[in-house]
Order: sequence, then structure tokens, then C-alpha cells
Amino acid sequence: MLDKTYRPADVEAKHYEAWETSGAFAAHAESNARPYTIMMPPPNVTGSLHMGHALTFTLQDILIRYHRMRGDDALWQPGTDHAGIATQMVVERNLAAEGKTRHDLGRAAFIDKVWQWKAESGGTITRQLRRLGASPDWERERFTMDEGLSEAVAKVFVTLHRQKLIYRDKRLVNWDPKLHTAISDLEVESREVKGHLWHFKYPLENQPDRFITVATTRPETMLGDTAIAVHPEDERYRDLIGGFAVLPLVGRRIRIVGDEYADPETGSGAVKITPAHDFNDFEVGRRHGLEMINVLDRDARIIDDAIIPEAYRGLDRYEARKRIVADLEEQGLVEKIEPHTHMLPHGDRSGMVIEPWLTDQWYCDAVTLAQPAIKAVEEGRTVFVPKQWENTYFEWMRNIQPWCISRQIWWGHQIPAWYGPDGAVFVEETEEAARAAAAAHYGAETELTRDPDVLDTWFSSALWPFSTLGWPNQTKELERYYPGDVLVTGFDIIFFWVARMMMMGLHFMGDVPFRHVYIHALVRDERGQKMSKSKGNVIDPLNLIDEYGCDALRFTLAAMAAQGRDIKLAVGRVEGYRNFATKLWNAARYCQMNECLPQPGFDPGSAGQTVNRWIVGEVAKTSARAAEAIEAYRFNDAANALYQFTWGTFCDWYLEFTKPILNGDDAAAKAETRATTAWVLDEILHLLHPFMPFITEELWEQIGSDRASGLIRAAWPEFGPEMENAAAQAEMDWVVRLVSAIRTVRNEMNVPAGAQIPLLLKDASAETVRRLDTHRDIILRMARLSSAETTGDPAPKGAVQAVLDEATVVLPLAGVIDIDQEKARLTKEIDKLSGEVAKIDQKLNNANFVSRAPEEVIEEQRDRRAAAESAKQKLAEALARLTSAE
Repeated sequence: MLDKTYRPADVEAKHYEAWETSGAFAAHAESNARPYTIMMPPPNVTGSLHMGHALTFTLQDILIRYHRMRGDDALWQPGTDHAGIATQMVVERNLAAEGKTRHDLGRAAFIDKVWQWKAESGGTITRQLRRLGASPDWERERFTMDEGLSEAVAKVFVTLHRQKLIYRDKRLVNWDPKLHTAISDLEVESREVKGHLWHFKYPLENQPDRFITVATTRPETMLGDTAIAVHPEDERYRDLIGGFAVLPLVGRRIRIVGDEYADPETGSGAVKITPAHDFNDFEVGRRHGLEMINVLDRDARIIDDAIIPEAYRGLDRYEARKRIVADLEEQGLVEKIEPHTHMLPHGDRSGMVIEPWLTDQWYCDAVTLAQPAIKAVEEGRTVFVPKQWENTYFEWMRNIQPWCISRQIWWGHQIPAWYGPDGAVFVEETEEAARAAAAAHYGAETELTRDPDVLDTWFSSALWPFSTLGWPNQTKELERYYPGDVLVTGFDIIFFWVARMMMMGLHFMGDVPFRHVYIHALVRDERGQKMSKSKGNVIDPLNLIDEYGCDALRFTLAAMAAQGRDIKLAVGRVEGYRNFATKLWNAARYCQMNECLPQPGFDPGSAGQTVNRWIVGEVAKTSARAAEAIEAYRFNDAANALYQFTWGTFCDWYLEFTKPILNGDDAAAKAETRATTAWVLDEILHLLHPFMPFITEELWEQIGSDRASGLIRAAWPEFGPEMENAAAQAEMDWVVRLVSAIRTVRNEMNVPAGAQIPLLLKDASAETVRRLDTHRDIILRMARLSSAETTGDPAPKGAVQAVLDEATVVLPLAGVIDIDQEKARLTKEIDKLSGEVAKIDQKLNNANFVSRAPEEVIEEQRDRRAAAESAKQKLAEALARLTSAE
């Protein structure tokens, strides 16, 4: 017999270990089954499970478990990313605790330290994924720095370089002055800061009494100004275009150029152009052939160079800012200083303000590689779900810039480029090949120096869909599992990862890497705010698993994963779905206690009892509904269908309907009902397994002692149309609707729970009369009625009415409730809700509120309004029924 209480902690580790050791997660490349592939977005090796992980890996696991049950050869390819900067920082912090730096060790010894750290501590995230119930093929786990993946990276780099699609260039990058490396846009965090807007007057050449005013938030960069831009159509400055101004403090002539980047409506309409320290200015500089003067070093200090006035050389950027402003004020060149709140880029790991910095870097020609990737989505070879994310993809891809792929750190794939003594570069897959190329070039063995930079982490991640399958070798896995069926990921890396996998997959494999891209929403707190440590609203999924069980968390995330809508996660929702698990457990105990045990060979289609034919048809419909929703990535619809069937149809209705049979004297009906009940419970376990794997596996094991294999290896229930019986469905649905209508009236009218009230069915058809006679005992018990009869007479005074098909449900409540008192109560409730709706409308119609409030706050107000309006409508209908009762 099942224990009275389900204890997740007692069963989760047990079942997971059994699944993994038995090979239940394994794909079978030699199989004849249809392959189904999901590439796991590789979490950082430094990572630990957060709520975003919990969502994306839960959804992937639902898909992979479902497709295994459908008989597909399902490969969920796992692995982790080496996370260049993040991992290097972890190891450097450990060294700092010992009073050392990576430079004390040297590159080779430091890399050894990183590998040592990875071996000891790098498996945290994969252990936590196991706690979530994730079932990838762990035997195939890969790491982006594995030998095979490193070989793929080198081959791709060399191939693209020979195709002129990788090259060296001097361009602006996001430079982190603390980490001393370029970083990607994804690693830049914009923060709102309170600063100033300085308005400086630049003298015009040969017109010492005339000035042109520019505004800046970064006075220190003026040392690198090489132009002033004005709009070509701006009448104020048209005569100055082509002339020169004099750069204050420096004395250098700078051109005045006409460019549409300058906005006549903003500030003075004139913009200082510093091509080496601003991304927009860089483009203006390229358009006009401007000199690009770098005034900062790698530490964001003013360079020690003759082009810089001596007073500022070597100063930190902020110290230089103070001195420059003071010197300009002394010269009378500061027109005004305004308080100014603006967004400033910070390194998400270092916390330092990022500088646009002009450096020599390696670039990939993303513009060329993007064209086939754009076309593939346009033609529907890869489909985004929800579809509107295609617009985001197209916007980024059609405006793509050269991709900076080099990083100035040590941990990562070192760029396969070697330099000769004269600077000649030899790009080869191995050092031996580079030496051979150099010898052929110079005519003799020549000493080479390897490029010290490593590749952007996203470069190796872009190869993930095929490098993990053995490419560049032509493996059977590569032939079978590429392209994948779906990628499940967040919208924030559509450009950084999804787009780059598309580009590389099409270029090297000749086909898209996945047929569908399912973009899931963000998990926010219950108020709709983004979770962050600074706000103190982070919810740890592992804590929720400890408290409520893994299945409760998984089901919560699936049930709330509506396409295109962020998840507002309240702990109470997880507790609610823990109660759902408890309901399922208790239902299974009830079945055991009533000897409803699985019967080998039982044919549900042979059931003769109406209630049994009905529930069998409901199982078939629910299975089809859930399957359709899963395959359309409508996880919430699938979860809600299963929840409603399990808790509502099975527990609340069927088990109640069949109590009289199980307690009766009809042996045949009792045996059939026991077999049907056990069969339905088994099917529920099948259907819920992808969502709630642990409790379903435990019940499967305990209920059927002679099971041939675990539930994880069972087939997804599929049924033909013969399983649905229209007559049985219509009859039992009528009973459900009648009892529900009576319960609604009782609830709305505050009828005491213990009060037994009469039911009159007015103008009932012969079929309705038959149904009432057949199911009278059930209806009396479940609706708490004293009697249930049919009538053709008018409804008595004080009776509340509701329509059910052709008949009218009449409930005489005079003497049971005070009708006048209930009318007053309902009127008061309606007025209260009307006031709440009016208050919300006032807010939403306030342009000032709408313009300033965060989107999640506005959405919360709309949700509250919709809920209040719905409740008001129901109360109004109840009031109308009471009024008509008089």
C-alpha cells in the first residue's frame, strides 16, 4: 500500500540514478526509428542553476521525454561551454586569494590551473540539471574545449580565413579596462547613472570671436576629436561646412562636416566627433575619412604621447575629465553644465565602465555569412515560435556588423595564427602546418610567434550543432542527427547564438542547424519584475525543489509557459502544483484501497457501463489534446489539459460517480469499473510523465508490481476514434453540467453548505427525464439536494433559475436564504468592483502614468482590470437571477 504522504526527496534521486544507469536517456544511432534531436544550449561551466535554466531545461526535457514515448530515437545532446572570461575570472580570484596573479604562473601553467578547476568544480551545473530531472544522453556530454571540438574550431577558422571571411582590422570594440579584453554586447550591461552634460565652445578657425557649441557626457574624449558634425540642411551651420574649428586645449584644426547623424533638434545641433571612442562617431569618421586618434590606453588612462597636452598624460579618465573641465572653465569655454541622467555601459562581470576603444582585432565577415541565414528563415526552412521573433532576427541580421571574434584573455581557443619576424601571418590548423607554410614562404625554417588572443566563446558555440556530432569527421551521428528538430532558448541570445549557429551551419553543413526555434519568455517575480540580486527577488529553483519537489516546479513552469508572455512566478503557484501532486498520490491510494489494480489484457473499448465508456473517451481526447499542444510548443495548454482532466474529470467527477458502483452489489459492474479505473490511472501516469517524471515513475512502480520496465520506457497513449462514445459523453457531460450549475448557484447565493435544497427541472425533454432518473442518486449526493424532480409548472416565488439545454433548472431558495439580504450583498460587491475598475481605468488613461510606468506594471494593471470585470459580470448575472426569483 502507498504511504499516506508523497515525499519527493525519498524517490527523486533513486529514480534518476536508475534511469541514468539503465541507459534510458540514450539515443541509438543504429536504430531505424525516426531521429529527433535537441541541442542543449550549453550552460557555462562556471554556472549554477537559476530560474531561467529551470524553465528552458524543463521544456526541453518535456519534449525529449514525449518523443521517446512516441517511439522516436531521441537525442538530447548535452554539454557545457568553457565560458572564457567567466571561467578565467573564477580561477584568477582563487589565485588572488593566494596572493598570486596569472602572470606569476605564466600562460601554460595558468591554463593547467583552469583545467584543474574544471575537473574539480566545473560539474556543478550538470549535477543540478540532474536534480531538475533533465534526461539528456549524458554519455555523449561534450565541452567546448574538448579535443574534437577544438579541432572543429581550428578548421572553421582556417577555412573562413582562406575564404577571406576572417580578417584583421582596426575597429572600435567594447573594451573592459579591468579585464583588459574586448567583450561582446551581451556582456555589456547598461546602467542608469546620474551625470552631467557639458556644453563646450569650440572657436572657429580665423574667427576668434565666433564659437560652435557642442555637448558631451565624456569631456576626456575631446582630446581625440577630429571633427564637428552638423546636419547638411541646418541653416545655422550650412556656411561652416568644409571649414575648421580649433580644438580647445590641444590647438589642433578639426573639420566641420555635414552629416545626417547630427540632429538639428537636439542640443545645439552640432556634435563633436571622436571616431576612436564612440561607435556612432566611428561610422561618421569612416564616411568622411577622418583621422582616428586613440587617447586612452588599455587601463582607460590618457596615453603618454606627444599628441596629448602634457598636463593630461597618464591621468585616469575621470581625473582627466575634472582637469579638462576646470581648464576649459578657466578659458571661458564652458557655456553651461546640466545635470543629466543617462545609460552607461558596464562590464557585467568586472563592473567597470566600458570604453569604446580602437584596437586591432580579428573579425568575421558576418554580413556575407548572414545572407543565407536570412534567406533560410524567409523560406521557412527554420521557423521561429512564436513567429514574431522572426522580426527580431531579421532586424539584427539585416543590420549586422563585422563580428569581433578575438579576446585578450588566456582561457579559450587560441587563435590559430602565427607571425613571422616581418609580421607575415600564417593561419593554419596546427603549429606544424604553420611552420611548414613559413618555411615555404621564407625559404628556410623561421621562428614564429603565435597570436596570444583567444576566440570569442560564441565562435565555438556557433559550431555546437555539428561539432558535438563529430564534425569535421563524417560520423554516423552527424548524418543522422543533423539538422536538429528544435532549439529551445531565450530571446536575449537570438543574435549572439541562434543567428551565428544559423550562419555556421549553413556555411559548413549546407543546411540549417534546426527546423524550429522555440523562444521562451522570461521568468519574473510575482509582480512582473525581472529577478536580480540587487532587488532581492531572486527565487532559487533548488530551494523550491527542496521545499515542494521537482515535479511541482516543473509543472508550474510548464503550466505558465504561454507563448509570448513572461512568467510571473509566485511561490504560491509552486505550492499549488505540489498540491496537485498530492491529489494524484491520494487518488492512487484510493484506487489501491478499492482494489482498482491494473488488469493485464483489459480492453477499455469493451466497457459497458456508461460512466466507464465516458471516462475512456475523455482519456482519448485528453491524450490527443496534450500531444497536439506539445508538438505546437503550447506547453501551458498541454499542462492545463492534463491538470483539468486529472484533478477535475478523473478525481472530482469519475471517482465520485463510480463510488456507488464500487460499493454496490453488481459484481460485473464492479469488476469492470475497477479495471477501468486502474487503466485510466495508468494512462494519466503516461500522460503526466514528461511533465512530472518522478511521482509518475514512483506510482507506476508501486501500483503495478509486475511491470516489465519503467514508465520512462513506456509508450505515449494513442487512440483511435472508436474509443470515444458520443452517447456516453453527452449523458455524463449533462450530469457534470447540471451539478456544476447547481453548485454555482449555491456558491453565488451563499447557500449554507449543509443545506439540502430541492431541484425542479422545468420543461425537460424525455431524454433529460431519463438521464435524471438514471443518475438521480449521484446528482442528489454531489449537488447536496433533498429531491430532484421534473415539472411543467411555473417556478415558485423565491426560486432561482438557470438554463440547461432545453430545460430550466429551478432551485426554490425561499426560506433557505434571505433574498433581500443577498441582493444587497451582491449589489455592494458589484459597486466595489466597479470602483476598482474605474480606478484602474483612470490610471491607464493617464498618459503620464503610461509613459513612465514599466511595462510589467501596466500589464499587471490590465490583468487586475480584466479579473475585476470578469468577477463583476458573474455577480451581475447572479443578481439578475435573484431579482427574477421575486
